[in-house]
Amino acid sequence: MRSFRLERQGSLTAHSGNIARTLLAWAPKNRDGLPWRRTPDPYRILVSEVMLQQTQVATVIPYYRRFLRAFPTLRSLAKAPLEKVLKAWEGLGYYARARNLHRLAQEVLRDNGGRFPTTHEGWKKLPGIGDYTAGAMASFAFGQDVPSLDSNTIRVLARLFGMRTDPSKGSVKKELRGLAQGLIPLGGGHRINLALMDLGATVCLPKGPLCGGCPVSRYCVARAKGIQNKLPVRRVRKPIPSVEAVIGIIGKAGRVLIAKRPAKGLLGGLWEFPGGKPEPGETLPQALKREVCEETGVKIRVREFLMLVKHAYSHFRVRLHVFSCDYLDGKPKPLEYDELKWVPLSRIRDFPFPKANQAIISKLCEAKY
Repeated sequence: MRSFRLERQGSLTAHSGNIARTLLAWAPKNRDGLPWRRTPDPYRILVSEVMLQQTQVATVIPYYRRFLRAFPTLRSLAKAPLEKVLKAWEGLGYYARARNLHRLAQEVLRDNGGRFPTTHEGWKKLPGIGDYTAGAMASFAFGQDVPSLDSNTIRVLARLFGMRTDPSKGSVKKELRGLAQGLIPLGGGHRINLALMDLGATVCLPKGPLCGGCPVSRYCVARAKGIQNKLPVRRVRKPIPSVEAVIGIIGKAGRVLIAKRPAKGLLGGLWEFPGGKPEPGETLPQALKREVCEETGVKIRVREFLMLVKHAYSHFRVRLHVFSCDYLDGKPKPLEYDELKWVPLSRIRDFPFPKANQAIISKLCEAKY
């Protein structure tokens, strides 16, 4: 461990200037036309950076454009109802990002007159902003010479300096930050950060890195040792559990019952069809009747099985068993939810639903349930 640290630091001291100059000479030839790269507006850069947390670029682009059409300014986002924000975010996943972005807009407008912080430390005080996004905003929007370590940059640095330790560990991230800082020339934080990200996205790929086309391959410890495909070190992931759930499409007088999830927690603030998890020994219809009564105070008759929906979240998989149901008795009360509504199917798409529910909604609309 110690010898590798000394090797990395020696390489950094001897070659950091050369690496930086080489990267900056290479980067303009490989710069893409992403919409957030063409704007100096901190708000637009912020929206892109929050969306890019845990989501690929190609997926983000249409959501970014749609979101900015709905909320073109920080003020318009801060003044919007959360439900409208979640609707604009619908399908992008990781909805805590949308809730935090909404809170951030409100805090900046309320506490700082709509002026964003300019430093890494200032950004980290805002809701939903971690080290990477704080560095990205300070660097890309305000020209600060600070590193911004996304997954692409971490992979490049781990290979370049031969880091054989898990980069998810706090002490290792701190070392990576120091290595990245050492590559930044005066006034070059923005350009170096983009160059490292671009290198990781186009050349230093997770599998099968294109070392022959890498501008800094001559300095790369991993390539010299033939271990580029083994770095960065990955932590052993636990098996992803699978969850069985049952949900009901409860009909009454041409309307269906939908429920708004609590604001905090998984999928907070989104709407769904009532239901829950079966208990040991229960059949799916039995579980559905019990869960609906416990959550809404409504008694139902379970009629027929409609469909099975499979969906994967970051830390578990879910199988949703969907049944059509008749309303029997009871005034709906949000016992486990923030709100309940009877809505006609023609208005169902006005509400933000989790992605797993979209297939159900499509089936209901096609069948004119």
